[in-house]
Amino acid sequence: MPRVILHADMNNCYASIEMLHHPKLRGHPVAVGGDVEQRHGIILAKNYEAKVYGIQVGQALWQARQKCPGLIIVPPDYAKYLRFSRMFRKILADYSDQVEPFGLDESWVDVTGSQKIFGSGEAIANEVRERVKFELGVTVSIGVSFNKIFAKLGSDYKKPDATTVITQGNYQKIAWPLPAGDLLGVGRATEAKLKRYGVYTIGDIALANPDKLQSWFGKWGLYLYTYANGKDSSPVKRVNHELGVKSVGNSTTCPRDLENEHDAHIVFQNLAESVAERMRDLGLMARTLQISLRTNDLEWCDRQMPLTYPSMISSELADAAMKLLRKHYSWEKPLRSVGIRGTNLVPIANARQLSLFNDEANRERMERLEYTIDDIRRRFGHRSVGRAMLSIDDKLGKLDAKADHIIHPIGYM
Repeated sequence: MPRVILHADMNNCYASIEMLHHPKLRGHPVAVGGDVEQRHGIILAKNYEAKVYGIQVGQALWQARQKCPGLIIVPPDYAKYLRFSRMFRKILADYSDQVEPFGLDESWVDVTGSQKIFGSGEAIANEVRERVKFELGVTVSIGVSFNKIFAKLGSDYKKPDATTVITQGNYQKIAWPLPAGDLLGVGRATEAKLKRYGVYTIGDIALANPDKLQSWFGKWGLYLYTYANGKDSSPVKRVNHELGVKSVGNSTTCPRDLENEHDAHIVFQNLAESVAERMRDLGLMARTLQISLRTNDLEWCDRQMPLTYPSMISSELADAAMKLLRKHYSWEKPLRSVGIRGTNLVPIANARQLSLFNDEANRERMERLEYTIDDIRRRFGHRSVGRAMLSIDDKLGKLDAKADHIIHPIGYM
């Protein structure tokens, strides 16, 4: 039995949600943009009126204003977007237990086994569109196909508020004439390289010699060949499926350049609290800690070290980050951005190796304290409790790394 997979994508998610909450913005060019004061001055989302002026996601705010002097820029509200994301996925879950998120505003849904109850894939897609519009007040475009790649292509094919069906009988007619960059997995660099070899469309990829693609892109070239020919067989993950999280991290462009270890410690502590809290939410601990450093002239490096014990305690992560910094950075240049990532993850429930040379009772107290802080922050907000060291510097200490952690679509592979 052929699979029937939907890919649902909320149209201009951030901007649409802001216009829903601020009706006066409708009909005007609107973009959701970062905070210039915090040096996150880029376009995060835009509406269709702004798109007419050539406004693009990732563009600097000053560039966007040059293209459209009347552009209205509103600050992002991630708590609000996450709430809509949860409601969106709850609607999708009414039709299948196989709902796989792809970023905040997109999800795949396998409705193969749901058609006897709800009708064809196209009928389900149209019902979902109407429900999202009625219940959430925003629109969604949905692709219906026999695999995830073409379902994603279908949701991008026609916007806004549209359903596109790509079947085994029509995919060559619909997909193959499209630019190669429209295929999931073909980024800007890959598209530019394909053009240098005379490969311009998805059809060109499908008809290319797979050995040539492999020689150009390695194993990834064979994936692209498979995708373009409609042979993707990857499953849609079930709700609550263990996704195999390999790392938990957070990074930030600092409100001002970091000049010394004291500055770095404040930011690393902020980031460590975000990473540790997210690991606890996932029930995981890190056995390895990695830091990333970017100087004010945009030179970049990362370093990592094993932790003595698997940890999800923020102070231990911050201390390890500072050890790495002291060992590998000599402050010839200020730091513009830094990041922390916990890797080599293990479940918190795993048995632990105790040590005669470590105060295990104190570590247990620290863990209980961190869980207590999590509960307080969930009830009263992130700033309801904090470390004294973060009050020393107004700019660096006020960073809410967990709330400011932007969720972007993850890479497919």
